[in-house]
Amino acid sequence: MTQDSTQDGGGERIAKVIARAGICSRRDAEKLIAEGRVKLDGETVKTPAIKVGENQVVSVDDKPLGEPDPARLWRYHKPSGLVTTHRDPQGRPTVFANLPKHLPRVVSIGRLDFNSEGLLLLTNDGEIARRLEMPVGGWPRKYRVRLFGKVAQSDLDKLAEGVSIGGMKYGPIVADLERTKGVHSWAMVTLKEGKNREVKRVMESIGLKVARLIRVQFGPFHLGQLAEGAVEEIPAKIWREQLGIGRKKRAKDSP
Repeated sequence: MTQDSTQDGGGERIAKVIARAGICSRRDAEKLIAEGRVKLDGETVKTPAIKVGENQVVSVDDKPLGEPDPARLWRYHKPSGLVTTHRDPQGRPTVFANLPKHLPRVVSIGRLDFNSEGLLLLTNDGEIARRLEMPVGGWPRKYRVRLFGKVAQSDLDKLAEGVSIGGMKYGPIVADLERTKGVHSWAMVTLKEGKNREVKRVMESIGLKVARLIRVQFGPFHLGQLAEGAVEEIPAKIWREQLGIGRKKRAKDSP
């Protein structure tokens, strides 16, 4: 069967199959395809539109994909000073190089900036990651934020209707001032979109600098008392209930 003949047939798109196998996210799988690192039945794949038939063999870097392991989810307390990526062009330390060695290959659900810290969810299933990252899910992200600059609750209340910065529209943000000492304050900030560097940019728009950013909650999952650098698996029963899904099917049987 040629690649062209599978594009309109049954099966799953090849990037989704790779993500299901826990190799990487679907988006990163598309990058692997563009780099010529993915083969289907020994033939280099040229488009992510290709679909994989039931008995076809997908390989990445000439290594065949195995059967996908059951989907798993972990909480990780990311320290400041790590990049949320597998490889960094600047040579900075990464989250994945610092994870415990007993973990399987995982991908992150969203990212935290180099200097940000706190709750980062990890999974061995790229499709779970994509599902949790989708804005349509509307799951709140909650941060404890240390602010530098004069601030009053009335200033933070202005963010509740959303703001536009440099042509970029940011959705409503709920920010509650917790305590203030001089020009330093702590606030609890809740948002749903999670755009790149959103909290820092929005606070700068009202004259405040973010001195520290700690994510304490992502949807129903909390950082709690998890120690910095520690990883803890979330029981499958709990996260499946939160996502509203049953037991994960084999990749070829999934809708």
